Amino acid sequence: MKIINNTFMLRFSVAIILLAHSIPGIFDNGINNFGDLYLNQIGFAPLGILLAWLIKLSHLVAAFCLIFDKYVKWASIVTIFILMAGIILIHLKEGWFVVGAGRNGVEFNFLLIFVLLTIMFPYGLNKRKLKE
Repeated sequence: MKIINNTFMLRFSVAIILLAHSIPGIFDNGINNFGDLYLNQIGFAPLGILLAWLIKLSHLVAAFCLIFDKYVKWASIVTIFILMAGIILIHLKEGWFVVGAGRNGVEFNFLLIFVLLTIMFPYGLNKRKLKE
């Protein structure tokens, strides 16, 4: 399969978002803080730091899967699951808006979930490619 195809721009943009959301936390202790100061505090202790690292490493792996168009469905499924967990655990209580009328809401995760679904099913739920 060619890397540059009809989903390349979406795959590339989501990959950049996943990388930008993961890489800084590796170097500024953000992943450990998220695991210890948030996940452990809401009931995931003593696994919070491990879970935080698994989440961020899954984002890194998913980014490369999306860029190189390999294992895209598996990477998308895992990422969608993490985004949904983020909505439930973090963003839902903040409302819909990420900025503007609110702060840290669900709208960005919602959009990413549907972009990943579009990448997974570029022709909708039809099993065959539509005739052009």
